[in-house]
Amino acid sequence: MANSAVLQPGLQQPAWQMDRFIIATALAGFALLGGLIWLETAPFMVALFVIGTVLGMALYHGAFGFTAGWRNLVVKKRGASMRAQLMLFGLSSVIMVPMLYSGQAGLVGAVAPVGTSLVVGSFIFGLGMQLGGGCGSGTLFTVGAGNIRMVVTLVFFIAGTVLGSIHLPWWLDQPGFDPVPLVSTFGVSGAIVVQLFGLGLLARWVNRIERKAHGNLERDELLWKGQAHGVFRTLLSGRWPFTWAILILAAGNALTLAFSGAPWSITFAFNVWGAKALEAVGVNMSQFEFWTWEYPAMALKDSVLTNVPSVMNFGLLLGAMLAAGLANRFNEASRNRPDGRQFLASVVGGLLLGYGARLGFGCNIGALFSGIASASLHAWIWFACAFAGSLIGIRLRPWFRLPN
Repeated sequence: MANSAVLQPGLQQPAWQMDRFIIATALAGFALLGGLIWLETAPFMVALFVIGTVLGMALYHGAFGFTAGWRNLVVKKRGASMRAQLMLFGLSSVIMVPMLYSGQAGLVGAVAPVGTSLVVGSFIFGLGMQLGGGCGSGTLFTVGAGNIRMVVTLVFFIAGTVLGSIHLPWWLDQPGFDPVPLVSTFGVSGAIVVQLFGLGLLARWVNRIERKAHGNLERDELLWKGQAHGVFRTLLSGRWPFTWAILILAAGNALTLAFSGAPWSITFAFNVWGAKALEAVGVNMSQFEFWTWEYPAMALKDSVLTNVPSVMNFGLLLGAMLAAGLANRFNEASRNRPDGRQFLASVVGGLLLGYGARLGFGCNIGALFSGIASASLHAWIWFACAFAGSLIGIRLRPWFRLPN
């Protein structure tokens, strides 16, 4: 399958190795699904499918995982990944807040209520991401790259979202208040400035932690520099500097908003997949209040190829698979089979991820990234509560034989 390593005369580096079978499989899947989406829907959905694919490649090649980034700050006192995340949030805020409040009809931001459901859900999600091994995007791109343990996490992630959808109406009846768009208080420019100030304070806190522990920052190495293979080879086979991933993820979210009318989200698709699976075995989902609401009911009734989060998720999976093939690392990921406790961590973590995502109105993408890009107060509360939950998850990881 994969090409063997060959040293070129006069060069110190081996020739570029690719897994041709995995690349061909990913491209075939892309062509097949893209064709079906074209026939089923409209060209803009094909564009979203392509955007999802590029986002999957960016997440994989940039190693842009929220879970490991948070853990590296807590355990290793290294903050390059956290700084990259904060830069991503800031750039997307500058781009997308003006888009959302430009007066263009049909654009809706990721704005959600603030209350018990948000606090409990985001905390549970943060705990689950450390046990499950990834957030929403992290789970998808590692599954696409062939990680066996993350397949288990994804299955139970989906199950958790369905359970959360059944319980969500009760949680929404608990204390809370309506969504708070920061633009309503500060205006468009003011909301952007307030968010950039908040992100700057967080970056200063991250830098202080790292400097206190190590005396320096790893920013220069990971933010701007990739492998010494040249731009073209690095672009296709990784490891990307964080800056490349930041630019593509920010552009991808903005394009998602422009094409679909809403920012990038991931976990609602898991809800739909799980509910459709239950209906296929005879469960009537309309007996549950959530699935009688207009948007969930429509998504459950329609083909998954007409559901924007589902289409983008399919693209993300194939993009990560293609990236792993180009980097010749798909087989490496597929050999990581979990032992008993690691399997249990995937089960428990997946359930917590799914349940928390539904209660907390999304994952690191839909609730946090897109929420801050929409200047919504709920995203900042989600960030704090999920990070607190992640601290507990990090402490629990050794019992499940997961390395920190």
